Amino acid sequence: MRRLPIGIQSFGKLREGGFIYVDKTRQIYNLVGSDASYVFLSRPRRFGKSLLTSTLRAYFEGRKDLFEGLAIAELEKEWTQYPVFHFDMSGAKHQTETELKNYLHLQLLEYEKVYGHAEGEVNPNERLMGLVRRATTDADGNIVRKAVVLIDEYDAPLLDVLHEDENLPRLRQIMRNFYSPLKALDPYLRFVFLTGITKFSQLSIFSELNNIYNISMWDRYADICGITLDELVTQMRPEVERFAEANELTFDEAVTQLRKQYDGYHFSPKSPDIFNPFSLLSCFGRMELGSFWFGSGTPTYLIEMMRKYGTQPTDIGELTETNEAEFDVAPEYMTNILPLMYQSGYLTIKSYSPIGKIYALGIPNDEVRIGLMGSLLPNYIGRAGTHTTIGKMAQCFYDNDVEGAFTLLSTFLETVPYCNNTAYEGHWQQMLYVVLSLFGAYGNVEVHTATGRVDMAMMLWGKLYLVEVKIDKTVDEALCQIDLKGYDKRFALADLPVIKVGVNFDTVTHKMDFRLRD
Repeated sequence: MRRLPIGIQSFGKLREGGFIYVDKTRQIYNLVGSDASYVFLSRPRRFGKSLLTSTLRAYFEGRKDLFEGLAIAELEKEWTQYPVFHFDMSGAKHQTETELKNYLHLQLLEYEKVYGHAEGEVNPNERLMGLVRRATTDADGNIVRKAVVLIDEYDAPLLDVLHEDENLPRLRQIMRNFYSPLKALDPYLRFVFLTGITKFSQLSIFSELNNIYNISMWDRYADICGITLDELVTQMRPEVERFAEANELTFDEAVTQLRKQYDGYHFSPKSPDIFNPFSLLSCFGRMELGSFWFGSGTPTYLIEMMRKYGTQPTDIGELTETNEAEFDVAPEYMTNILPLMYQSGYLTIKSYSPIGKIYALGIPNDEVRIGLMGSLLPNYIGRAGTHTTIGKMAQCFYDNDVEGAFTLLSTFLETVPYCNNTAYEGHWQQMLYVVLSLFGAYGNVEVHTATGRVDMAMMLWGKLYLVEVKIDKTVDEALCQIDLKGYDKRFALADLPVIKVGVNFDTVTHKMDFRLRD
């Protein structure tokens, strides 16, 4: 059995330890050989950005031995060694101003032990400027070699304070000071590479740096991180075969399940299907499907930003058509949650129309959909006992016991404390949408028909559920509206069994009544 590099972000450790490596070195060779000397790449967390940065470091340090047997070994003939300054900002999350300044101090101190520290270099920008110059010049100040600067997860110190109007500007100013020398150092630099989740803003972070190539949406580099379907069925075929055997599936059935759970990311108009590498490797490690991406970290900043913009679950649960200027913008220019949802990996490109230059964005796969809805669920039905109840409901739906599932939900809701924002239909629509989405249901609220709008239409395990929600009325009124409006005719072409669900929420007793009808 081959070793799986789950969580390993060091290229040297991966290669020396004999772990599986999906070869990305041809793309790396093309990137460093291009005209771009300042490059920025945005990808979601746990998508291989740190491993890519570490690979670039090994390449520029001339560590030829680590690349034996890989594509670049045949392409590269010189293996020139450069001074490399690698700054990993992922350790600077959840920090105050003082803590962030000290983190930068420690990062710079490691290189000052090698290249020295000049008197008068106090601020991070001055120290970085001095380091690069000393590493690349002789005693007379002549440039004798060039340096490489790699900055991994440049925006990590800022993500958790995106919603904070007071702290964000302060931390952003510290980072702007640190990055400010990069343009002035251009004569001394061979290559600059930055990664992050959110798109940079030249006005707020890189105030002087206006020559960055943002390759995040370039077709030629769409697969530089992540695992493509072709790489899965070729370079990782033994792992797929083991997964299939462990789960009593054929090879093709295993691929279908893996695609449904972890595939579906597209980072450019012509991007191939790309799997989340962390989730895929974790799946092979346990030989079972799971929500590993969400399990590795709660998207706190995302939930806070959804609250800030008043974003409802249904706003992100369906396809959204937009143009690039509306979803690929810097956080400080956002007018809605869409750019952050895309850049963080919760939405991805589903299709692209070159005529109108229109993108359709949607949730990439089941892992993201279920994980995201699970994170939103406490906003609607509290925390205690939530996962147990949801698990029991899922089993009921799977066993075709729809009434049992709704009975569980009705009973559970009686334990949820009352709050002021629950006394309108929209709240309960969103709650039901989130709950049903956790089971893999697909649909939407306020779906237009020829005679009106049905509150919710959801497809789940071969059945179509038409749900009408009332507040302080009766379930009979809800079912009557479905019948009188003939909502089921709107979905006749779906050729699925239809279950009509009338729901009423009582704001006095805080109880949910329901009735089902085929």
